[in-house]
Amino acid sequence: MAETEKIIIYQALPRLFGNAKSVNAINGDLIENGSGKLSAFTPAVLREIRNMGCSHIWYTGLLEHATQTDYSEYGIRKDHPAVVKGKAGSPYAIKDYYDIDPDLADNIPDRMQEFEALVERTHKEGLKVIIDFVPNHVARQYGSDAKPDNIDDLGEKDNTRSAFDVNNNFYYIPDQSLVLNFAHNTPGENPYSESPAKVTGNDCFTAYPACNDWFETVKLNYGIDYQNGHSGHFDPVPDTWHKMYAILCFWASKNIDGFRCDMAEMVPVAFWAWAIPRVKQQFHGTLFIAEVYNPSLYRDYLWKGKFDYLYDKVGLYDTLRNIICGYQSAGAITSCWQAVDDIQANMLNFLENHDEQRIASDFFAGDPEKALPALTVSACMNTNPLMIYAGQELGERGMDAEGFSGMDGRTSIFDYWSVASLRNRYNNGKPGMDLLTDDQKALCTFYTKVLTLCHKSRAIREGKFFDLMYVNPPGAHFNPDKQYAFMRKAGNELLLIAVNFDAQDVAVSVFLPASVFDYFEINKAVITSAKDLLTGEKMAAKITPDTFYPMRIKKYNVRIVKFFIKK
Repeated sequence: MAETEKIIIYQALPRLFGNAKSVNAINGDLIENGSGKLSAFTPAVLREIRNMGCSHIWYTGLLEHATQTDYSEYGIRKDHPAVVKGKAGSPYAIKDYYDIDPDLADNIPDRMQEFEALVERTHKEGLKVIIDFVPNHVARQYGSDAKPDNIDDLGEKDNTRSAFDVNNNFYYIPDQSLVLNFAHNTPGENPYSESPAKVTGNDCFTAYPACNDWFETVKLNYGIDYQNGHSGHFDPVPDTWHKMYAILCFWASKNIDGFRCDMAEMVPVAFWAWAIPRVKQQFHGTLFIAEVYNPSLYRDYLWKGKFDYLYDKVGLYDTLRNIICGYQSAGAITSCWQAVDDIQANMLNFLENHDEQRIASDFFAGDPEKALPALTVSACMNTNPLMIYAGQELGERGMDAEGFSGMDGRTSIFDYWSVASLRNRYNNGKPGMDLLTDDQKALCTFYTKVLTLCHKSRAIREGKFFDLMYVNPPGAHFNPDKQYAFMRKAGNELLLIAVNFDAQDVAVSVFLPASVFDYFEINKAVITSAKDLLTGEKMAAKITPDTFYPMRIKKYNVRIVKFFIKK
């Protein structure tokens, strides 16, 4: 690997990733369907993820969350099934911020030690560790049995008679009890009771959340009085800020490398501006990645809130998805980077994660090959990070009806389940290609080539970018609805990258304007040869200002042409 690396994050949900049990009964419980363990991330598995080109691994859903599995024999309070989504429960309905989920442990009393061993093992194999920080909401029945003795529990000292109090950790609906009209109680269970009702996690300020609300969670109070003009009460610092900062420091002290912060935009930027610098001062180099979907908030969360990276969802992801599905022109990619040009280096690109539908699902592209041009654009267009979701590199379809989540093109985060493509690839901690189909092998090989190139190529990992679309309008030799072309350069490395979203092979001629030669200062450069970095094929080495560069690109494929400049 290169001395400096482009950040490539591999997202994996351990409960799914390491589950070798293939029963997969709809709505199956832990005993029937099983769960992956932290120990499934063996040195060999981590090495394989590293060799694919990843620099970081985001272990999703590590913290103890609400579940229908009864762990009371281990001193863990049982959750009421009426406020748990699925048999396994949502990893984002946190039940104890200071503990590891027992589903993931081989020996439940040793779950924290098993996590610490995972961090050490991951680092030893050259990967950095990212975990979730879920700041906006907690499980309906939150209660920590693992917190340090000097810390009060969330809500422990709340004034429950007040809808809003700056020192409360939750928001309340005084004199009203929670009503879940859609809840089906398990036989023998008393109905779930909550009085006064707490405000639901998706800002549902009513005692009657609907089934599509985040009814299994309650919203945390960071000092904003939502029902009185959204006024902020930040001085003195609200109690919740101190408690959440302590949680961040607790996990940062475990030698992790960063946090992916769930729904960060639902937490006031003032909290992040206060907390992140304090964490970074104690734990140097800790990354903070924000899930923010509102572009009008991007710069506030970066510049004021001090985040390192933000999701590029409503820009690049949505655009690439539309292009793949034939709803939008490839030329629209230009407006994506222009909209965030000043913060492009801080945008996290992705085509899949646990919230989005699988590329190969019937709800998206139906074929993972159709996304290869989009992957190349996401990975190679700029220096910013890229994230892939476990199974994406195998064309996982996500077309299972697991139980709570149903058949929706996503791999369930709510149910105990097992993913055949991951089982075959990582094979009980002994990874290999033998159990994969030819299509899966080809796809995984393509991903590996592109992701490793992000590190090997100085032009990709740190170089300058030039969009060629403005000089390549529709014509006989180029279709900007189906092709996208750009160049990258660093030092003596010059790349021409062209991608083809079309369902047929094409012969294109990409116009190279004089301005690109000026921008990259290559007017007097001597180019000795050229080759496609993905195929090794020799390419035409001659390029001159204001001329066309011809090439053939297969359907749903790409060209990454490197021009070798004589030093």
